[in-house]
Amino acid sequence: MSKKIHVTDTILRDAHQSLLATRMRTEDMLPICEKLDKVGYWSLEVWGGATFDACVRFLKEDPWERLRQLRAALPNTRLQMLLRGQNLLGYRHYSDDVVRAFVAKAAVNGIDVFRIFDAMNDVRNLRVAIEAVKAAGKHAQGTIAYTTSPVHTIEAFVAQAKQMEAMGCDSVAIKDMAGLLTPYATGELVKALKAEQSLPVFIHSHDTAGLAAMCQLKAVENGADHIDTAISSFAWGTSHPGTESMVAALKGSEFDTGLDLELLQEIGLYFYAVRKKYHQFESEFTAVDTRVQVNQVPGGMISNLANQLKEQGALNRMGEVLAEIPRVREDLGFPPLVTPTSQIVGTQAFFNVLAGERYKTITNEVKLYLQGGYGKAPGVVNEKLRRQAIGSEEVIDVRPADLLKPEMVKLRGDIGALAKSEEDVLTYAMFPDIGRKFLEEREAGTLVPEVLLPIPEAGGVRSAGGEGVPTEFVIDVHGETYRVDITGVGVKAEGKRHFYLSIDGMPEEVVFEPLNEFVGGGGSKRKQASSPGHVSTTMPGNIVDVLVKEGDTVKAGQAVLITEAMKMETEVQAAVSGKVTAIHVAKGDRVNPGEILIEIEG
Repeated sequence: MSKKIHVTDTILRDAHQSLLATRMRTEDMLPICEKLDKVGYWSLEVWGGATFDACVRFLKEDPWERLRQLRAALPNTRLQMLLRGQNLLGYRHYSDDVVRAFVAKAAVNGIDVFRIFDAMNDVRNLRVAIEAVKAAGKHAQGTIAYTTSPVHTIEAFVAQAKQMEAMGCDSVAIKDMAGLLTPYATGELVKALKAEQSLPVFIHSHDTAGLAAMCQLKAVENGADHIDTAISSFAWGTSHPGTESMVAALKGSEFDTGLDLELLQEIGLYFYAVRKKYHQFESEFTAVDTRVQVNQVPGGMISNLANQLKEQGALNRMGEVLAEIPRVREDLGFPPLVTPTSQIVGTQAFFNVLAGERYKTITNEVKLYLQGGYGKAPGVVNEKLRRQAIGSEEVIDVRPADLLKPEMVKLRGDIGALAKSEEDVLTYAMFPDIGRKFLEEREAGTLVPEVLLPIPEAGGVRSAGGEGVPTEFVIDVHGETYRVDITGVGVKAEGKRHFYLSIDGMPEEVVFEPLNEFVGGGGSKRKQASSPGHVSTTMPGNIVDVLVKEGDTVKAGQAVLITEAMKMETEVQAAVSGKVTAIHVAKGDRVNPGEILIEIEG
């Protein structure tokens, strides 16, 4: 008996998020939509994940308008998005009224299928989003964030799937975000899911370890109904198996997809040309890397850690950080490494290695995690570490969002007339700082996207917007050789210009501005800390908040600053008791290790 396998293509979302830092613009999606709409996909993944953030932060596009344009251009195809449960598209839990409002507006603007997951696999954090999707009359897909650990068993995943079925989900997806699945493990998990619950099973696996196509074959042989693929020109590596390859592999079998291979090849050629346009965002960490099977660190997370270590002059310690990540993960009860828990675990491991002492500094996110602010940990957390982090504070044992008051009224008031619609309010809700900046620039007519460099000619020299200005350099510093590529140049605004660099393959961003206006960064005039009363940081970052003012009396151990690095916030504490005599930073400043940020006289 034949069984048609349905295909979801990730070309308009996860494929370019995995390979090109989510930089594909709507203008490069729309011309091919007519052909995409004829393929007969079960769905196209077009929204969610990091696309919303990238649209507002880098591309200066309204993500809601992108969705509306895609909806109009793809009238015959289901549109799908990735939703982080109670986190929606941000990095914190939102109140229930925000979740309901966001889902309702996403449905109205064009989303048909909501793939809903929680980084902790805590189904309590999925409930409101599932209810909102069902209320909108759309498809709710409950999602298992796949990982491996002593507590992540087939029985545990099946139990989660049955809970999601009971909550009203229409299908269940296995989301293998890091490429940890192996073929036979996939077969066993899919077989168990099909035997124990009645929902269709989707398989989504990144090809980071080079195993995803084999995993998908084993999945369909054991009863999976749907596979996620990517058009070949944006496939494999940290992306997904190639659509054309999987269609060809299943053609003529009992699992034939029925899709037109020649039409898919035409689409592949279109995106082959599009990918060249974004060459400046290509990462060197998108090829096959089997290390993920050991350290469970996705490719994008590795590149981020490498960049931070390079800033510290400690890239040679990458091995130590990768070894520390599994230990931190065990201390935290084995959370899957997916946004935001991947950042939480990775950043804490980074601090542990560079400080030379485990948990000497504990990020605010780790404290919140250990308090239960993200939900229930999959396994048992290190109780000694929990008490070190939160002291005598009570552990949250309810659904975290139960403690949040409704937010929509306050959000509308805070953003005011800048919001022309409820969608604008929700953009501000997801990312308050960059959302407000986006709406302000739109109001002023000053939205300026990143500059895309011309496609380099074979054997030619790339230029960064100027005539004949080379962008590839080899620099020798004290006997060390570095290759520097200028991969992008922003338009000058407010006296500043952003240059996007790659140094030995590591992405960097540099902001140049007049020297007499420059505060922080490489041109900082702050002195280096030399006494216990000098408050400084151990890593570069931005000032999120200054918690004291001149003249205040503080105690040793009291938090005086909050800094942000790698999307994680950390309290900076006073080393001595005394009076605050000078403050050298303000909110938003860039700071470097060892600089005097606050002076305390004991």
